[in-house]
Amino acid sequence: MAITTAMCTSFKSELLGGLHDLDTDSLKLALIKASPSGTYDATTTNYSDVTGNSDEATGTNYTAGGQVLDSATIAVDGVTATVDFADEIFSNVTTSADGCIIYNTANSNSAICVIDFGGTVSATAGDLTIQFPTADASNAVIRIA
Repeated sequence: MAITTAMCTSFKSELLGGLHDLDTDSLKLALIKASPSGTYDATTTNYSDVTGNSDEATGTNYTAGGQVLDSATIAVDGVTATVDFADEIFSNVTTSADGCIIYNTANSNSAICVIDFGGTVSATAGDLTIQFPTADASNAVIRIA
């Protein structure tokens, strides 16, 4: 199937309802395996969408559920609010992925966004780094204009 980079529609509604606090809630990033069977896009609502399709990446030293995102920083660039994170490093793993899901464990694992890597990324007994783009109005992974 496919992964399309998008902020999840359910997240937008939940954010307006006050269900997310992005700089204090426990946010995680889980890898989506290469050639997933499901479709992940703006309609994704929960981390369980990935696990229900058995589409989470697996491999040596990769832990199901992914890793907690560190250093969430909320800022404003012009009239756009942004959230940035420290780059996420999966250390000494052997795995491959076509994308990832960011989700909020403090809000029943609700999906925030899905990201398509644009191809398969992999590591063999090495580090797999998810590098977040510049946190500005045009590039931040999470931005609200």
